[in-house]
Amino acid sequence: MDAAPHSVKRPSGLAERWFALRNRMLASARFQRLAAAFPPTRALARRRTRALFDLVAGFVYSQILLACVRLKVFDLLADGPQEVDALAARTGLSPDAMRRLLEAAATLDLTERRGPDRFGLGIHGAALRGAGGLAEMIEHHTLLYADLADPVALLADREKETALSRFWAYARDPRPGTLPDAQVGAYSQLMAATQAFVAHEVFSAVKLGRRRCLLDVGGGEGAFLAAAGARFPKLSLMLFDLPAVVGRAEARLAAAGLADRAAVFGGDFRTDALPPGADTISFVRVLHDHDDATVLALLKAARQALPPDGIVVVAEPMSDVPGGEPAGEAYFGFYLWAMKSGRPRPPEALYALLTAAGFARPRLQPTKNPILLQVVVAEVDGSSRI
Repeated sequence: MDAAPHSVKRPSGLAERWFALRNRMLASARFQRLAAAFPPTRALARRRTRALFDLVAGFVYSQILLACVRLKVFDLLADGPQEVDALAARTGLSPDAMRRLLEAAATLDLTERRGPDRFGLGIHGAALRGAGGLAEMIEHHTLLYADLADPVALLADREKETALSRFWAYARDPRPGTLPDAQVGAYSQLMAATQAFVAHEVFSAVKLGRRRCLLDVGGGEGAFLAAAGARFPKLSLMLFDLPAVVGRAEARLAAAGLADRAAVFGGDFRTDALPPGADTISFVRVLHDHDDATVLALLKAARQALPPDGIVVVAEPMSDVPGGEPAGEAYFGFYLWAMKSGRPRPPEALYALLTAAGFARPRLQPTKNPILLQVVVAEVDGSSRI
């Protein structure tokens, strides 16, 4: 895995002394007691205590969420509040166990108390129901949690097989094009289930109405391409992915009524040329799965396949998002480490790779949810209209 770029300047000596003083104070039990008792600092001390406790208890919170998803609690509450006994009967839990789960979920705003022994949807539970694919991702996280059971061992042994590296078998297999359907089906279905949000964000950031043909590289089962076909009725469609995957894409695109506008191609993008004919190439949640050498080679292949007025669109979670730093370096950083391939990149790192591949004017296109997804666009000759 590539070393992450470091753009932060080294603090001055004065700043280092301030950090040392701050840390000594925060580590002092006496200072903590004084801060908690002193009215002007009491609220801040309590917020810091809560934040620290949330870090300690975060795994428990995640498992409460997983239990709600597995028991379909949010779906059961979608039509209105219910009594604990009724929910217990519908989930197979005892009333005491159901009450314990609902009370815990209420503290996380997943459920809400609506009476002495009655619960309804909370704000986070309601939002989760509208986030397509999120329940599938929560269930999928059981693999990540298994790999993180011993985080030090995970960090120390880079070559040890993990649950995520088995799941995303294509990322490290020297011949991914030979993988059978049994090894690609689960991750293809997961990516397809979570594409609705991604497609909406991308099409809000990049207007493809003036483009002629879109080639989605690593397009999986074609969920993103199907969304593009529905959004842009004059756009021709192409998809490139592993041979075991493209049959699924053909079926999805045909079911969406797009068979006459779509062509699918099977191959390995690490060794095979990309098919020509598109003036737009997209990489949707693809590049962060691979190291810089693979990404650079892939971008060069895209540059070669595009015409002079072509553009490339990169859409994926990125690091260094203001206000969303933990999502990039903590969550995606460790997820991809467990996966054994790739890393989250800041936009500037993608700009450098795109420029090295021969693209012009790489730039960030604003998205509504940059913590979860950012979009970078670059052009072949620097004069394309988007």
